[in-house]
This record gives sequence, C-alpha cells and structure tokens, in this order.
Amino acid sequence: MPRTDRASQFMPFAALKGFEEALREKERIEVEKVFLTDEALNYLDYQLSLLKVGDMVSIIYYDFGAYVKKTGIISRIRKDAGYLTIVTTDISFDNIREIKM
Repeated sequence: MPRTDRASQFMPFAALKGFEEALREKERIEVEKVFLTDEALNYLDYQLSLLKVGDMVSIIYYDFGAYVKKTGIISRIRKDAGYLTIVTTDISFDNIREIKM
C-alpha cells in the first residue's frame, strides 16, 4: 500500500457533515434589537462623525439576531451608503449600538 493511502486511513472522519455548525447555531441565543433613545442616537452620530479610516475601534452591533463585538481598524467609511468597514466586516450605521475609540 502506498504511503499516502496509509496516512489517509487515519484522517478524522465526520459522519454527519454540517453537524458541528448546526450545534453552534442551536447554541446561539437570539435577542431582539434594542432601539436607542434620541439622546443615544445623537451621541452615536457625534462619535461616527469623529471616525476616520485607520482608527482602531470596538463596535457592538446587531447581526442576525445577536449582538456582536468587533474590534479592529476601520478600512472604509461610506457615509452616503450608511456603513463602515472594520477590516473586512461591513457594519450598517443602523445596527450599531456602541462605539469605543
């Protein structure tokens, strides 16, 4: 038996493809989106106006039923389209809950 064939018989085997991903999705707790007060929205707008490309930030935003914290460098800001990009993640201004600079 060739050496490559012998090695393949000891490789891990997933009997149920996608089972691990399904378990992780099941563990995810969905929450409703929190609507901010006018005061909080005004403060958030002020913080967004201070941001520029290259800034290091931590942003908490709503994403598919859960709040996610993303930390990284801003690579793009599109005020006309209403979103910013942290590394490769696009985040809509409407989904942002908190910004820490």
